[in-house]
Amino acid sequence: MDQADIPALLSRLASDEDAARKMAVFKLQSSINDPAFADVFISSGGLVILRRLIMTTGGNTLAYSLQSLSRLLEVDMGWDIFEGTAAGDLVERVVELIVHNPLVNILRGAMSILVALVGHSQSTARGMVRTPGTFGFRALKPAVAVYPQFFELVIMQLQSADHALCANALMLINALIRDAVGGDGGQQGGKGTGGEEWSKFIKRLQDLGLIKAVYNLLQSSSLQDLAHPLLEFQSLTKVLLRKWREVRVDLERPEHRRALKGLHLASAPDRKHLNGVGTVAAVAGAEEGDGKKGSRRHNPEKWRRLGFETESPAMEFETAGFLGMMDLTDYVRKNEDGFQKLLLEQSSRPLNERCPVARASLAVTMILYDHFEVDKSDLEDIRGYQLMDGQKPNDKLFRPLLLQWSRLHTAGLHAFFRMWKATGAERDDFDKVAELVRILVEQVVGQASRTKDVLEVEDDLQEYDGGRLRELQMDLLDLSFEDQWGPHLYQVREELKHEALQFVKEQRVRCLLQGSWFSKPMPRAQFGVDQAPKRRLYQPWRYAKLSHNRRYLHYADFPEQLQQDPGLDALTEKVDLSTISSVVSNVSAPSEVESLSNNTESTMSTYRNGPAPPQSAKPTTKITIYSFGEDIGKDGGGEPKEQPILTLFPLNHSLASEWLDGLLMLLNQAPITAETNKLVTLVSEYGLKIRLLNVRVEAVYSGPAPGAGVVPSRVGLDEDYFYEI
Repeated sequence: MDQADIPALLSRLASDEDAARKMAVFKLQSSINDPAFADVFISSGGLVILRRLIMTTGGNTLAYSLQSLSRLLEVDMGWDIFEGTAAGDLVERVVELIVHNPLVNILRGAMSILVALVGHSQSTARGMVRTPGTFGFRALKPAVAVYPQFFELVIMQLQSADHALCANALMLINALIRDAVGGDGGQQGGKGTGGEEWSKFIKRLQDLGLIKAVYNLLQSSSLQDLAHPLLEFQSLTKVLLRKWREVRVDLERPEHRRALKGLHLASAPDRKHLNGVGTVAAVAGAEEGDGKKGSRRHNPEKWRRLGFETESPAMEFETAGFLGMMDLTDYVRKNEDGFQKLLLEQSSRPLNERCPVARASLAVTMILYDHFEVDKSDLEDIRGYQLMDGQKPNDKLFRPLLLQWSRLHTAGLHAFFRMWKATGAERDDFDKVAELVRILVEQVVGQASRTKDVLEVEDDLQEYDGGRLRELQMDLLDLSFEDQWGPHLYQVREELKHEALQFVKEQRVRCLLQGSWFSKPMPRAQFGVDQAPKRRLYQPWRYAKLSHNRRYLHYADFPEQLQQDPGLDALTEKVDLSTISSVVSNVSAPSEVESLSNNTESTMSTYRNGPAPPQSAKPTTKITIYSFGEDIGKDGGGEPKEQPILTLFPLNHSLASEWLDGLLMLLNQAPITAETNKLVTLVSEYGLKIRLLNVRVEAVYSGPAPGAGVVPSRVGLDEDYFYEI
């Protein structure tokens, strides 16, 4: 729309005819987000007319008017409409529409206006100084006082089937939380009501079901339409957790005193489980002494029996802050009977074996705090999602379980108690158990998918196998060791592996030099032209031995196994190792051999200089040596043809491994059997351990300086001495 048409547009907007106003404001909403057009519209008095339409009209005219104002605020113009004595009436009108109007198009526009109004308190655009209370959360307070059901109805819109309305409602909640938290930023750890306002407001929203509603959205299929406000809410949740942790536990603050007193009373202090150091009467007398003004009598184990390290519990919240106190009091409030039974059970154990409940709760709080990286901003995730340009959302960016903090804390604490009992831990083992729980949380919570229900996560935390958890811990220790020492150990391992390979090669070759007996299967009968069987003399044993110069493999067949191994002079046949083209075998591990059928063969072929010959399935283990003979012709393809020159049938798997890998190593090939590779690994690992054992303590610690620790002589001294401080 041309700027010259603005006077006529304003005239139609001020018309008494509803049809004319509706058409005019419909055109207005499509043009007002142009800053040049908006500037002329405002200077021509358009805000007054637009405000009148919002205050008096209904239906589509009202929806278009709200949309027009929303788009005007998006270009950071038209804020004057919220200034002056009538600003409160306009805000109240928008709040009223959210509370009473059921039309989705009106609700969307009203929500969008309030998002801009609340969020504008943190904006520094145009460098204008605003009157306190005009914008931000304070601007809504008078209207919310008139319509106290406002927050409840906004949270209800999170269940709306209209994704745009749902997104606007969540953006409004985000803006309210951000303004409330940011407004008290300077008083977060201070005293008085100022530092408590944001906490009370957040609790009010949580009591109305905010967490459950957003948790359902994070697990829903409508993630793509709500990704930005959901990521922002997730980021604000971390801000709140961080802010609660920064609040220092101070016994001069009434709510902190009440929380600690609630812990003490929930532990049933009048029962006989005072660490086994007193009677019921003694406990009652101690508690009565606490109640007397000015009395110094108190229970000496009042706080330590709850799992604190000292009798000054406030100091032990130094790391976890008020967040740790919230988690502990929430656990005790929801599990009071279990808490009392746990203390009673622990009181029957020796002091050193008792699980410190309070200390464990604080440890689980910090485990969750570190796991969800609360100190890390989620702005990077939001930017990463924006760069995806409308593609399918990455589920890893969304952490629904973050909103189930309290339930995860309770489940993690129960897992801590289970680990403590299962491992038979003592007080000095506290950090070790905490580390196990940290690994458990990383494994269960960290590996949980976006749509996994929190009930399943709780069950997994409670039922995760301890042995598997220990294996994970050892794997992580290995990774940590590799990260720290990896570059140094890698070089050492490579050297040791090469040395081990040479060592095993020599061992395998010595087996060949020593010689071995092999069996020979009965050959099949061969028939000539006259059908008469031509049988050669069957000799069932074959002896093979490597020559001393390691160049020839000598062998011969015998009718029986000799008591004394024959020498090289008795072995009439030999194979020149330089003529070997390949070595083929069906050597497998024993368990694999048993699983092979009679019609299958596991074939391993190495050092191949030509195509493999066809192999017939054999139920026995064999090693076949091939060669390119000098008198062998060329095949049809012009390639040299291999032929078997020697076949060995080892008597057992170990002998087969020795000869197969020994031959391959002589041919400068890598070993292929599992037995030989296992031996190489074993030798190299032992070599590494021996080298590590050879590292002397003097190489790391040179010891005390000469003369240090020597007690000076008192010869010649009397008792007239003093310490100079």
